[in-house]
Amino acid sequence: MFSLRPYRQNHGHQKNALSKFARNFLGDDFEALFDNGDNFPSSFQVDLRETDKQYVLEADLPGINKEDISLRYENNYLTISASRNETQEVRGEKDYVRRERRFGQLQRNFYIDNIQEDQIDAKFDYGVLTVTLLKSDNAQAKQGNIPIQ
Repeated sequence: MFSLRPYRQNHGHQKNALSKFARNFLGDDFEALFDNGDNFPSSFQVDLRETDKQYVLEADLPGINKEDISLRYENNYLTISASRNETQEVRGEKDYVRRERRFGQLQRNFYIDNIQEDQIDAKFDYGVLTVTLLKSDNAQAKQGNIPIQ
């Protein structure tokens, strides 16, 4: 009946009565579905498939540069981190200048064990990060960063 919900930094910010109702009834991630681009979403969508020989994880990261993505495997956890820092400047007539800035950070962790850690492959094309993890029968104790192609 009761469940824990993750804390969001913008938890106290309510946009309107419908937003407040939806947040209380459906949880914090409801507004991310209707994000109009003014806010950086709090999470990203991931598909995880399993075959006989591997796991394939596909993460949607639109608007993120490859250089701003960090991928790490440590203690059986795959961690995907991404950040975005944008500045937009619009100049009008006379001395009118409008400058907007958006900054956001995303991170998700996935527990995936019994894989060949030295055979993790990652590529980033058109806003989709694809990570391929080959299955292994024996767990190894390596850890570290994973290069993205």
